[in-house]
Amino acid sequence: MRKLFIAAFMFVSIFGTKVMADIKMGIILGFTGPIESLTPAMAASAELAFKEASDSGSLLGGKKIEVMRADSTCVDSAAATAAAEGLISGGVAAIMGADCSGVTGAIATNVAVPNGVVMISPSATSPGLTTLDDKGYFFRTAPSDARGGQILADITKDRKVKSVAITYTNNDYGKGLADVYKAAVEAHGIKVTTVTAHEDGKADYSSEVATLASAGGDAVAVIGYLDQGGKGIIQASLDSGAFDKFVLSDGMIGQSLVDAFGKDLSKSFGSMPGSTGKGAGIFAEVAKAGGVEASGPYTAESYDAAALIVLAMQAGNSADRASIAKNVMDVANAPGKKIYPGELKKGLDLLAKGKKINYEGATGVTFTSVGEAEGSFLEQEVKGGKFKTKKQR
Repeated sequence: MRKLFIAAFMFVSIFGTKVMADIKMGIILGFTGPIESLTPAMAASAELAFKEASDSGSLLGGKKIEVMRADSTCVDSAAATAAAEGLISGGVAAIMGADCSGVTGAIATNVAVPNGVVMISPSATSPGLTTLDDKGYFFRTAPSDARGGQILADITKDRKVKSVAITYTNNDYGKGLADVYKAAVEAHGIKVTTVTAHEDGKADYSSEVATLASAGGDAVAVIGYLDQGGKGIIQASLDSGAFDKFVLSDGMIGQSLVDAFGKDLSKSFGSMPGSTGKGAGIFAEVAKAGGVEASGPYTAESYDAAALIVLAMQAGNSADRASIAKNVMDVANAPGKKIYPGELKKGLDLLAKGKKINYEGATGVTFTSVGEAEGSFLEQEVKGGKFKTKKQR
């Protein structure tokens, strides 16, 4: 009898979960690969927004969200595409992700857009994605590297760097950002001594650093990934004494890099998308309450991406994929009541009454006409064993 009772309880629990999980949502990020130390917090942040909407009781009359995770790897487009196909076949209404620009473009072009599924990336920054033929299904809460490269160049100038060598990870993200950064620093009168690509996944980067060192420079700009080649470039530079000042792209900002090199990064600086505005402060409190580390790169953008999806559903009174796509821009921009992190129930209730909202979120969301964030940036430096924000740009 006891076994029968336990079996019956398990059946009810599983069945109850399926009944309550009315809407499936996909999260696809590089849980393995060159930014794997960043993605757990990004995913948790998005799930925090999905849970907030589910728990509100206001989403489409009280529906719940079931999250399905998939691994983009960040670098393997074939694997990322296959993972995204799994989400689509699993019936997701929309996708929060992907992360790195190359796999994001591949998923959008080959899977999401052909199937009419909205993707909102929190971190794909390649300028090439601005002109993606997305049929209105691709958005991003991170600003383009077309602006990010300019901001990083401005910081480089302000830090009195007179000459710089540039190395970039050999993919869409790396090449796109390196091109923008090079043009911008040269416009500031800074000498670029060399621009070279590096491949991720190597055990040793001494030859790449030897090439950079032979060209010289006050610093080396490392446009890459903190858990892969970018880290290797820094290690080889420090080991050889070639460089001790590093200009770091957003893909290089993360606690694991400071943990690896500590005070050796004390002369280094960089930038990442982010805000010090009202929404950022509110998000820090909401994330802390939800057990999520809010200070990491793209955590705020991940929360905002997920929030926009659920608000777009409510605006169209439907979890239909086409309806979500139609309403993302309406909830992201003015006019309407401003909605901040932790206020998703408020936003959902207003939308249910036919009212307009303007989702400010954690990052001060405002979309351009092509559905990407105008965005702001945070100047980063290493202080007290952590990346710290000097100021907003």
